[in-house]
Amino acid sequence: MDQFDSLDKHTQWGIDFLERYAKFVKERIEIEQNYAKQLRNLVKKYCPKRSSKDEEPRFTSCVAFFNILNELNDYAGQREVVAEEMAHRVYGELMRYAHDLKTERKMHLQEGRKAQQYLDMCWKQMDNSKRKFERECREAEKAQQSYERLDNDTNATKADVEKAKQQLNLRTHMADENKNEYAAQLQNFNGEQHKHFYVVIPQIYKQLQEMDERRTIKLSECYRGFADSERKVIPIISKCLEGMVLAAKSVDERRDSQMVVDSFKSGFEPPGDFPFEDYSQHIYRTISDGTISASKQESGKVDAKTTVGKAKGKLWLFGKKPKGTALEDFSHLPPEQRRKKLQQRIDELNRELQKESDQKYFSIKFSLPLLFLSESILSDVFRCDTMNNIDRLRPEIHKNEAWLSEVEGKTGGRGDRRHSSDINHLVTQGRESPEGSYTDDANQEVRGPPQQHGHHNEFDDDFEDDDPLPAIGHCKAIYPFDGHNEGTLAMKEGEVLYIIEEDKGDGWTRARRQNGEEGYVPTSYIDVTLEKNSKGAVTYI
Repeated sequence: MDQFDSLDKHTQWGIDFLERYAKFVKERIEIEQNYAKQLRNLVKKYCPKRSSKDEEPRFTSCVAFFNILNELNDYAGQREVVAEEMAHRVYGELMRYAHDLKTERKMHLQEGRKAQQYLDMCWKQMDNSKRKFERECREAEKAQQSYERLDNDTNATKADVEKAKQQLNLRTHMADENKNEYAAQLQNFNGEQHKHFYVVIPQIYKQLQEMDERRTIKLSECYRGFADSERKVIPIISKCLEGMVLAAKSVDERRDSQMVVDSFKSGFEPPGDFPFEDYSQHIYRTISDGTISASKQESGKVDAKTTVGKAKGKLWLFGKKPKGTALEDFSHLPPEQRRKKLQQRIDELNRELQKESDQKYFSIKFSLPLLFLSESILSDVFRCDTMNNIDRLRPEIHKNEAWLSEVEGKTGGRGDRRHSSDINHLVTQGRESPEGSYTDDANQEVRGPPQQHGHHNEFDDDFEDDDPLPAIGHCKAIYPFDGHNEGTLAMKEGEVLYIIEEDKGDGWTRARRQNGEEGYVPTSYIDVTLEKNSKGAVTYI
C-alpha cells in the first residue's frame, strides 16, 4: 500500500521501453527503405537504356543478366512491402498505443493522488478536532481548579464563587461538544482510511497492473507482427530467387556463339590462290617465237593483274571495312548481311501495309450503317481513302524485293553449300538477325529462287491457290449481295454457301458455291455455322 511511487516509476519505465522499441522499428523501416532504394538505383544503373530494337539484348548471357535485374527489382519491391507493413502494423500501432497508455496512466495516477489527498484532508480535520478537544479539556480543568479554590476560600465573595462556577460549566460544556466533534471526525477518518487502503488504492493498483499487462501483450503482438511482416514476403522473395536461378540456367553458350557467327557472316567466298608470275620467259625467248612469246607474256601479265586486283578486292573482309555512307539498297553491306536487311525491311513494309489497310477499312466500315450502304460505294470509299498509302508502300515493297532477288541471284552459285549451312543454323526457331532483331519465321532466312515481278492485280495473290480449301462450315445469306467488285462473290437471299475461311476481323468471310466458285462475302450479310470439328459453332447476325 505504500509503494505508490514505485508503481509510478515502473509504469513510466514500461512506457519508455515501449517507445524505445518503437524507435527500433522506425530505424529498421528506414534501413529497409534505403536498402530497397539502393537496389532500385543499382538496377536502374545497370539496366540497358534502349531506344531501338538494335540495342536490345541478343545473347543469352545478356538476357539472363537483364532477367536477374528484373527479379532484383521485384525483390526490392518486396523490401518496400516489408517496410510498409512494419510501418503500418507495428510502428504506427506502437505510437498510437503509447499515446493511449500515457493518457491512461496519467488518469490512474491522478485518481491515486486525489484519494491520498482526500485521506490527508480527513486526517487534518480529525487532528484539528482532537487538538481543539484537548485545549478545551485543559481550559475546563483550569476553570474547575479556580472554582474549587474560590469555594474553599472564606474571604471570597459569593459573587466570585458564582462566577467561577458559571465559567466551569461553560468550559465543561465546550469540552463535551469538542469531544463529540472529535469522536465524529475520528470515526469519519477511520472509515475513509479503511476505504482508501482496502477499496480505492487496490482498485487503482489493479488498473495499473492491467495496464502494464496490456502493454506487455501489445509488445508481444508487435514482436509477432514484426516477424510476420518478413515472413509474408518470403514466398515471393523465393520466387524472385528461383527466377534468378532459372535465368542462370537459360544461358546457352552454343546459341551465343551461333549468334556471333550469324551476326558477322558476310557471305563472301574466301579469296582464291594467287597465280604464279613467271618473269624468266624473256630469258629463253628466241627470235622465231618472239612475237608469240610477247603476246603470251602480255596476256599473262594482264590476267595476273586482273586476278590480283580481284583477290585484293576481297581481302577487305578480313581487315577494315571500307568507309562509306549507308545506301538505301544496303549495297555497302556484304551479301549475307544485305540479304537479311532487305528481308527485314520487306517484312516491316508488309506489316505496315496490312495494318494501314485494316485500320482504314475498319474506320470507314463502322462509321457508316453497313446494311444501308451498297458494297460498291463502300469499296470506292475505301479505295479513295487508302490509295495514297497503298501507292506509297507497294512500290517500296516491289523495289526491295527486286534488290533481294538481285542479291540472291548473285549468291546462287553457292546455293547448295550455303543452303545446307543455313538449314543447320535455323534448326531452332526464334533466331536473331545480325542487327539484333529477332525473327520467328525461319523461312525468312532461306528463300527460294528470285521472284519475277510484273504488273499484276492486287487481288491475284489472295485467290490463286493450288488446291481448293476444305469447307469448315456453311452459311445462309440473310440479304442479297451483288458482288460487283473483283474478288467478291454474289449471292441471293436464302442461298446456302460453304465456308472455307473465317472472318479475320475485316468484316469479310470467304465462301464457295457448289459449282466451285469462290469469293468474299460480307460477314454481316450471312448467318454462319461452323462445323463442330472446326473452331466451334458460331453464328454472326
